[in-house]
Amino acid sequence: MPPRGSLPRYSRPRVGNTSRSGGLVRSGAVHYSTAGMAIMWRVSDAILSLNIVNAPLIATMSGISIALVLYLLIRRPTVRWVLTASIGAVSGALIGALTILLTVNVLNLFGTRLSPIVDTWIILTFAAVAVAVVNLWLSRWWRKVIAAVSILVFVLTGTLGVNAAFGLDKTVAAFLGVTNEKPLDLGAPSTADPGIDPNTPLYESWKAPADLPATGSLGTVDIPNSASGFVARTALAYVPPAGLVASKPKLPVIIQLNGQPGSPGLDDPKAILDKMAAADNGLGPIVVNPDQLGDDSKDPLCLDTSMGNVETYIMKDVVPWVKSHFAVSDDPKDWTVLGFSNGGMCAAYFGAKYPEVFGNVVDLSGDEYQGVDDRSTLSRVFGGDQAAYEAVWPKTIMSKTKYPDSVGVFAVGANDSEALPGVKRTYDAAVAAGITATYTEIPDSSHDNVALDGGLTRGYEVLYPRWGLTKPSS
Repeated sequence: MPPRGSLPRYSRPRVGNTSRSGGLVRSGAVHYSTAGMAIMWRVSDAILSLNIVNAPLIATMSGISIALVLYLLIRRPTVRWVLTASIGAVSGALIGALTILLTVNVLNLFGTRLSPIVDTWIILTFAAVAVAVVNLWLSRWWRKVIAAVSILVFVLTGTLGVNAAFGLDKTVAAFLGVTNEKPLDLGAPSTADPGIDPNTPLYESWKAPADLPATGSLGTVDIPNSASGFVARTALAYVPPAGLVASKPKLPVIIQLNGQPGSPGLDDPKAILDKMAAADNGLGPIVVNPDQLGDDSKDPLCLDTSMGNVETYIMKDVVPWVKSHFAVSDDPKDWTVLGFSNGGMCAAYFGAKYPEVFGNVVDLSGDEYQGVDDRSTLSRVFGGDQAAYEAVWPKTIMSKTKYPDSVGVFAVGANDSEALPGVKRTYDAAVAAGITATYTEIPDSSHDNVALDGGLTRGYEVLYPRWGLTKPSS
């Protein structure tokens, strides 16, 4: 996955036709300047919102790349050129294969095996770049220019192809690790309608008003770090339609944690939850996606360490902030911690350690324990103390804790050979500890968006009846 940064918060310029300076009304330049800035913001939004995993874009870029490869290959067919081009293409493909072998099989930089589709994209990209490189020598200037441009096109096409195969970053904004979402309008502190009977399931007691929005609202939120001091990136929150009306019910909560590398993103949950809300009178959970990393290059392990007080941030900053800003239930059965990959491990950790807060845990393709892919974690964070290290593993905590009313959902891609064994062991530990748990292998998926969406859907299916949002199946 590519490194990604964060985008500073911004406000939109106000477009007007006048401004005042020295008591005089001036127009023209200021008007055109602000209007131009507004257009630039709209263009920027459009680019950041561009879908980069759809078939037409990938097909178009692939077509351009194929045309460029053919142009670069078609020269006067001398023996020397045929030999040079062949050696270049084969060498590039071999370098691509060796890169995969080194980064995946030897260094395990991705924490998972790559699918054959991803391998193919990488190898073809290296081969195409090599063909372009050999065109930089003994060629006319315009061919050198086309070859140089082709390298950029090939790298872009390959990157888009690999990203599409994973499917986790669907827009330019998501790929860059930035957000073009607007701040969520929180308004005054939100309170629930006291006329709604808390002892009756919402699917029976909740009556959707006439002004119920068709979809939920997604936006950025600023969560203070006064207790932890942890420097987190901007968080996101999703509020279902039922949470956007005046007479709102107390809703369940999901604290969702992303993978590493990764940044807060709720596009997929919003799409799924909006569809479910349409069938459930606008009901759904409030989803808050804080940043537990601080930076893509770091993994603070969801603990309080020298890399940041993430555990305190989640438990003492995020949880109280959610309770004070949304109309939510206080019952642990209505609180869920959910995560994918690194976030899945964090979810298992928080759910195991704090059952009095989180009555539900959803572990999607999660790491088995903190630092599972980094052998230096033991010495770097725990000073070589193996017992102290294992004490924070989710399955260790589960073995020593009582769970009178906890539910666990564990899901993983059926082809995710790296994550699957660990998720299965964590599930087994949950069952042994008395947690009511389910385990699902998502077919035709690896460590990718198919596994994420399948796991989210499975989690919602299990939890909606528990939350009282839908009638339990007989």
